[in-house]
Amino acid sequence: MAAVFTTTEKTTARNAGLFAGLLTAFAAFRARRAVYAQTVAELSSLTDRELSDIGISRPMIASVAREAARQV
Repeated sequence: MAAVFTTTEKTTARNAGLFAGLLTAFAAFRARRAVYAQTVAELSSLTDRELSDIGISRPMIASVAREAARQV
């Protein structure tokens, strides 16, 4: 009977660790997504002239935002 409880405790601990890992991954995903969305919004609000001044063309906005999100 003690072996059954030990196995159950190990399984519960493993599941708790898995759940914690999933929560951490989801939080990281949300943080990256927020940076992506904010970067796209801010760059999209600039004029073509302002974008040109910082060396970005309008079609590059998504790739610049993805790169910013990767660095989080």
